Amino acid sequence: MNMKALVLTAPKTLSVQEVPVRQPQEAELLIRVRACGVCGTDLHMFHGDKGAFDNSFPLIMGHEFSGEIVACGEKVTRFQVGDHVAVDPNIYCGQCPACLCGDVHYCENMVGIGTTESGGFAEYCTVPARAAYRVSQDLAFEYAAMVEPLACCLHGVDRSGIRPGDTVAIIGFGSIGQMIFQLVRCAGAARIIVIEPIAEKRRIAEAMGAYQVIDPHAAQVEQELLQAGVQINSVIECVGLKATMEMAVEIAGNRATVMLFGLTPPETKLEILAFEQIFKKELTLTGSYINPLVSQRVVDLLSYGRLDMSKIITDRIALSDAVKVFTDDSYRNSGKIVIGDF
Repeated sequence: MNMKALVLTAPKTLSVQEVPVRQPQEAELLIRVRACGVCGTDLHMFHGDKGAFDNSFPLIMGHEFSGEIVACGEKVTRFQVGDHVAVDPNIYCGQCPACLCGDVHYCENMVGIGTTESGGFAEYCTVPARAAYRVSQDLAFEYAAMVEPLACCLHGVDRSGIRPGDTVAIIGFGSIGQMIFQLVRCAGAARIIVIEPIAEKRRIAEAMGAYQVIDPHAAQVEQELLQAGVQINSVIECVGLKATMEMAVEIAGNRATVMLFGLTPPETKLEILAFEQIFKKELTLTGSYINPLVSQRVVDLLSYGRLDMSKIITDRIALSDAVKVFTDDSYRNSGKIVIGDF
């Protein structure tokens, strides 16, 4: 049995090919992929940049996906054919020192579906049953595919030290910033300030109910915040640029948490005043790495209507047309792009 898949054979060399479907082993599921989101990591791998994990070629990318189970291995008991599932693509071993301490995202033997082995930019994908999360038949596949990026965002929000009633600033309001906005609201923030240079994204922030929206190209951010009379308890940086990470430290209030979520090039160095910005303000500076054991919480938030993905997904592209998502730079101005069977 063959299937169509989007295959990366070298940096910037991507095509739709016919490849064999791998049948599930005893503890695996064969999933008919119905929707798979395009992530910044996919773009990094396409361009030959370093992603979260080292990858080899050929590779079927795609790690944000959902679908319907079409076959189960003989030892699978939690699922049955016809179930709708979302997938956590980060498969940890459960036996190394990091796993045994509960730090599964630092597993020494991590396997990444869509990064180190075949992923969801295909008609079918075979995954370990323990990587799957059952979702409601009423939840749209494209929304279920957002479980993985939402789980990464939720881990970041968990690390942001947000308490009910806090004031939170989000720098960058692309699809990730918009997901984090909703999770920050669920965490109890009273006021959410958005800092974003693109007018359309600022309009989205206003429509979502941001307390204050600032264009950093048109105003001095610190002065705008000073005039508003707010002290920021938590800053979440969603861009991954040196300038925006340094801005996050600068605008943070006393005893605030600064969470650097945006993926930055590995060689990036920050210029931070240790005494004025860290010591005197008692800042907590932290980061967020993938999504350790939070996917079920995201499934529950989606299932009970606490998160709205309808405005975040802007483009739905058939698998047969998917190469253009990576080669046409105009898609960089879109929100979340989903490839699949629509």
